[in-house]
Amino acid sequence: MDVEHQRGEGPATNDRCSICHENFQLPCQANCSHWFCANCIIQVWQYSSSLKPCKCPLCRRPINLLVPTGVDNNDDYEQDRLIVADIQRYNRLFGDQSNASITQRILDRRFLLRILFRDSVNLNTLVIRARVFITVSSS
Repeated sequence: MDVEHQRGEGPATNDRCSICHENFQLPCQANCSHWFCANCIIQVWQYSSSLKPCKCPLCRRPINLLVPTGVDNNDDYEQDRLIVADIQRYNRLFGDQSNASITQRILDRRFLLRILFRDSVNLNTLVIRARVFITVSSS
């Protein structure tokens, strides 16, 4: 085991992302202790149901916390900043950071708002979707 991995600062040097099978780009550790490229795990979440946390591709446990490392060590700072913003949004939605303001929670759930307004023509659908939105927002 290499020294960096023993100190807990990141994945072992010879490890690779289990999603893209490449060297880690902005390593991110999930609450199950598995490591992924931050962009890879965010894409897994975005391409699955965005309404619930994604499951770890290795152990299938729900991921409710993502911790990026090495943000300062990468040359592509702007891209990393955007990915870290996605990780923060993910952690607000599914982690223990539920103390986010109501405004922030609504902004994080823009996709639900879009669906609510699109279906506002049908009153029955609107009432059902409003209930779902309120339930998700209050959790």
